[in-house]
Amino acid sequence: MATRLGLALPQNKQYDLGRDVPDVARTAERIGYESLWVYERLLVPDPATQGLYGIEGLPWPDGYRGVAEPLVTLTLAAAATERARLGTSVLVAPLHVPFQLAKALATLDAASGGRVVAGLGTGWSFDEYAAASVRPFEERGQVLDELIEVCRAVWGPDPVSYDGRVTKIAPAVVGPKPVRPIPILLAAGTGKAKRRLVDHADGWMPAGMGADTLAAQWRDLKELAAERGRTEPIRTVLRTNADYRAQGYGGADRRPFQGSVDQIVEDLAAHAEVGLDEIFIDLQHGARDAEELKDLAAEVYAKARAAGV
Repeated sequence: MATRLGLALPQNKQYDLGRDVPDVARTAERIGYESLWVYERLLVPDPATQGLYGIEGLPWPDGYRGVAEPLVTLTLAAAATERARLGTSVLVAPLHVPFQLAKALATLDAASGGRVVAGLGTGWSFDEYAAASVRPFEERGQVLDELIEVCRAVWGPDPVSYDGRVTKIAPAVVGPKPVRPIPILLAAGTGKAKRRLVDHADGWMPAGMGADTLAAQWRDLKELAAERGRTEPIRTVLRTNADYRAQGYGGADRRPFQGSVDQIVEDLAAHAEVGLDEIFIDLQHGARDAEELKDLAAEVYAKARAAGV
């Protein structure tokens, strides 16, 4: 069976959000993409104080200077489509008030007919935490734990109640409810994060950093699930960050999903061999505008399917 394919929506500063998000979403669904995805980037600090990923001196991509709010972007896409799932990869959970995020996701799921997939993570930007987090950076794992519990409570039957460190819900009616339980996927990299995923989440959302690395991580996660007695299958969605303009890379110097469209599709095929449920590709960073993004999306999809992905 072919791997399900998804596409990241245009959130970066070169796009006209009100026009381009619905247009790209409709086009992607028409091409055959089965899901549409957004990511979260609140701000870009002075690179002298914080480099990208916290690496000193590493510059930030210019496209990050004005990333659209993810749930607003998904709402635009939901109104323009009928079938495609609507996913986050990822929402930085501790930057959100748990109850409000749970209600927003439930509302979007109800409005879209049950199409939301909640991909959550803890992030890494100290500046974003200083601007928006509900608890200090050091407590980010605890906040994610509580947010998952609050979501399960809010999306479940009334009366809803919860007594946590951040969230206090006296018994109450909370609606609208999602059409079905919204899947929660985690971008888990550390041992503790993987245990959280196995014990409390529905699935895994890794990034495409090489097929061999991905395969080893997937084996480790399945072994951990068996050790901890998990019987439910782990849903998997792979994020791939592509840059078709990175034509100068070659041989051992080329990173996955950088280079020509044919090279990107070759990487898709290699990653698909690992056997995950779904792969989505983010092409927005290299595209100049929505027209180029749509053309790229169509070419990648056609060549990927021809290659058996």
